[in-house]
Amino acid sequence: MEKNSVDLSSSFLVVRHENGGLWDLFKFMVFDNLESGGKFLESSNCGGVVVGEEVWEWEGGGEVTSDHRWVIVVSIIVRKIIKVLGKPMEWFGYFVEFFLNLLSLNGNFLGLLNKILHGNVEMPKRDSETFISAIGHLDGRVDLFKIETLSENTKEHDFEKVQMGNRCLMDLCMMASKLAYENAKVVRNVVDFHWKMHFVDFYNCWNDYQKERATQVFIMCDKPKNANLIMICFRGTEPFDADDWITDFDYSWYEIPKLGKVHMGFLEALGLGNRANTSTFQNHLQAKNVEPTNLNGESSRSTDKEPFPVMGEMTAYYAVRRKLRNLLKEHTNAKFVVTGHSLGGALAILFPTVLVLHEEKEVMKRLLGIYTYGQPRVGNRQLGRFMEAHLENPVSKYFRVVYCNDLVPRLPYDNKTFLYKHFGVCLYYNSLYIEQNVDEEPNPNYFGYRFLIPEYLNAMWELVRSLTMRYMYGPGYKECWESFMLRMVGLAIPGLADHSPVDYVNSVRLGRTRSVEMISL
Repeated sequence: MEKNSVDLSSSFLVVRHENGGLWDLFKFMVFDNLESGGKFLESSNCGGVVVGEEVWEWEGGGEVTSDHRWVIVVSIIVRKIIKVLGKPMEWFGYFVEFFLNLLSLNGNFLGLLNKILHGNVEMPKRDSETFISAIGHLDGRVDLFKIETLSENTKEHDFEKVQMGNRCLMDLCMMASKLAYENAKVVRNVVDFHWKMHFVDFYNCWNDYQKERATQVFIMCDKPKNANLIMICFRGTEPFDADDWITDFDYSWYEIPKLGKVHMGFLEALGLGNRANTSTFQNHLQAKNVEPTNLNGESSRSTDKEPFPVMGEMTAYYAVRRKLRNLLKEHTNAKFVVTGHSLGGALAILFPTVLVLHEEKEVMKRLLGIYTYGQPRVGNRQLGRFMEAHLENPVSKYFRVVYCNDLVPRLPYDNKTFLYKHFGVCLYYNSLYIEQNVDEEPNPNYFGYRFLIPEYLNAMWELVRSLTMRYMYGPGYKECWESFMLRMVGLAIPGLADHSPVDYVNSVRLGRTRSVEMISL
């Protein structure tokens, strides 16, 4: 891979897992060998790690410690393993989804056996209205949450006076985040016919670094005319997509002057640059290079032409921004919400971040809020302070929901001097679905030794609990066999099963002792 031509006006760090071998990693970790480390680390020479014969420095100054090297080495090893398993993961995912859909279409195991004997098996068709993702099979719930304050005759949610902290809004965001894992036909069917709302569009967007359409997002409104709510929902980490998991474990960053350091892989997923040529990030992110525009997309000096990296290819940020402007112009009373689970949560907070950077003031005035679920860290403390100034007044607009020992919100690694920091209001739910309003979830780095035994004990409890949910809370909370199998895997890797949407939906619907006031619709 070609080396970057260093852009002296910006600071960046690229951690390349594909370069070097295990011996280089060993020399870098144990002996602090600069030559070996330089095979994996590529950086600017201002404000970040310096590769070569100079001293490597981190955000707060000072040399790279053994703790920092250990984190980088672990990240590289994990990404190398995931990369090797990439194709097997993809093939296994195709088989799993085909098998799950084969069962669901034919009445599960006994129904399938009966149809095989009679020769009338219904075969799954990918991208059809009936083909459900693996995530959808983990939690088959489709209908939105109904609370007692709603009239029994009410057939649809009324978002005319919607406010952040509304339980129905939280549930809609989580259910939409779960729905984002499905194909466009399934999304349209659920939004239009189950939720009685209005499906706007589904985008399959280009990632110029991965050279494929790897970012998915859909947009919906609460009703087709005179809408009060516009929702933008990004798809999260797909369980059998190696590139998604490699992005989650990536430590590469790009520094935006006056804003802070931002996770490079998430910027690439939004279509805002390519690490193969880091100057592309500057082209997309420098506010001085962006013409302020109104909701009509008009500028006093130029037309609003979106800088797609590849001719004819949509990128997520520009495609969504263009559509959002049009929707806000069409629905004059509407406000918009951005949401997502996992990787989708990271993109959900970065999208309004770049809107602020690009001085989209008229658009940002219409932001109701952001809800993310199981979201990884997206940047450093400076980025957090910058966005909190725009999202905390007069009320909080950004809520980061974390369930128990979920591994992904603990990524990328963070300690007292390391780069990545969470920000915003954290709504933390334990395994009893009790909510706490905290600055940071317990055991923020997952690998704490004193949390190890409690994590395994909790995984055992969650496995047992999955068998009793229907008796404790009703038939709507019965867990399927697919979810039970994932919890079995969670006995070996505590925190993996906690990332499933099942517990996030349950947290919203069953959560107690809420710190955010719930306002009835």
